[in-house]
Amino acid sequence: MIRSLVESAFQTGYLSVESEGLLYQVLATKCYQLDDLAELATLYDAVRAGQIKREASSQLPTEFLAQYKFSK
Repeated sequence: MIRSLVESAFQTGYLSVESEGLLYQVLATKCYQLDDLAELATLYDAVRAGQIKREASSQLPTEFLAQYKFSK
């Protein structure tokens, strides 16, 4: 699921509130594979670089996402 959400964000240039919520649910329930974390790291980097815009108005909880980030 993470892969499809990341692909959608790159296709549209936006990370929707709904997609962001689904990402958090998947991470919270630990229903992901190691490859999913690489996809998440790519999305994390793109959001931080401004390549992907967030639909949500709150600040990106970088502490939460950073725990899943690792070198590609």
